[in-house]
Amino acid sequence: MPSFDIVSEIDMHEVTNAVDQAKRELGNRWDFKNVESDIELDDKGITLSAEQEFQLEQLMDMVRMAFAKRNIDSRAIAEDGDSKAGKLVKQHLTLKQGIETDMAKKIVKMIKDAKLKVQSSIQGDKVRVTGKKRDDLQTAIAMLREAELDIPLQFNNFRD
Repeated sequence: MPSFDIVSEIDMHEVTNAVDQAKRELGNRWDFKNVESDIELDDKGITLSAEQEFQLEQLMDMVRMAFAKRNIDSRAIAEDGDSKAGKLVKQHLTLKQGIETDMAKKIVKMIKDAKLKVQSSIQGDKVRVTGKKRDDLQTAIAMLREAELDIPLQFNNFRD
């Protein structure tokens, strides 16, 4: 029986390259000369730090542009709150991976409401869709691509 998995993953190697690219751009920008600012990547996410709020917004734009150049969906970034540490303003960005249970339930409900001849089940942080015909699965993929969800979706493990 044909099936595929719906996942939400990020290529961490591309994220590292995007952050490095944003750091190089930060070093080349004239409006950040003699300004204490930084972009750091760690296991938990990306940390932006700058002296002023508007500089923090500019750093965020640089990171988003670097992600776009590397074909990483910017919906994979979740902003945590700002924090003021000394003379610096910091913002932590979390990288979203995997489909949370609430979103998975929403995806399953969307597939059921479309009345396609497929079955969907939640398996950990992914959703598996099975059906008798390949065309039904492709219709489900097309429907999910058009849906306005706030996480990036990939479709992999397509089996006949």
